[in-house]
Amino acid sequence: MNKDLIENIGDNHISTNIETPLLPNAFDKSDDEKIENIKHHFAKIMEELGLDLTDDSLSGTPYRFAKMYVKELFYGLNPKNKPKLSVFENKYKYKKMLVEQNITIDSSCEHHFLPITGHAHIAYIPKDKVIGLSKINRLVDYYAHRPQVQERLSLQILKDLQAVLNTKDVIVMISAKHLCVSSRGIKDKDSFTTTIEYDGAFNNELQRNEFFGIVNNSST
Repeated sequence: MNKDLIENIGDNHISTNIETPLLPNAFDKSDDEKIENIKHHFAKIMEELGLDLTDDSLSGTPYRFAKMYVKELFYGLNPKNKPKLSVFENKYKYKKMLVEQNITIDSSCEHHFLPITGHAHIAYIPKDKVIGLSKINRLVDYYAHRPQVQERLSLQILKDLQAVLNTKDVIVMISAKHLCVSSRGIKDKDSFTTTIEYDGAFNNELQRNEFFGIVNNSST
């Protein structure tokens, strides 16, 4: 792949896969092994930049960096960390829209490994099942904590909720700032990106507009 194409893919946030691209042996190594290997390689990057790793302030950076990547920023890569999505019988027979708003997005762009920060707004219309509200937040947090493309993040959340709730009536809206836009390239500090994925009842414009009205009223 030539350098111009590499830059084009990164700048335009192009992705060809709904699933996060993972190697078949992605989880053969333990977290401790991964941390040790990343620590070694990141120390080499720092040295290439001309940094003196014997300095007290820098000497522990390779380890801190590696631990942060494996245990914190990208813990969502490992399916073992996926939250259990508890669902319950819809005993109240509630059939109207349920909206969970302003869910924190704390993710990383897979093209530059720079932060993506913002909020998700999610709604579904229950049928036979309802889900614990905190489980929606945990699901968002899980998928956000991996190298991501915002469009893919929206779809992954949507499809998981549809599967566990046994309904297509789900909508996911994410608005987020990308540091790969604000701190490099065009360096636009104020722009943000919004993605919307939906299916089922939300294919109806009136239903979508009701959702947008709730979200917009909460942000004013």
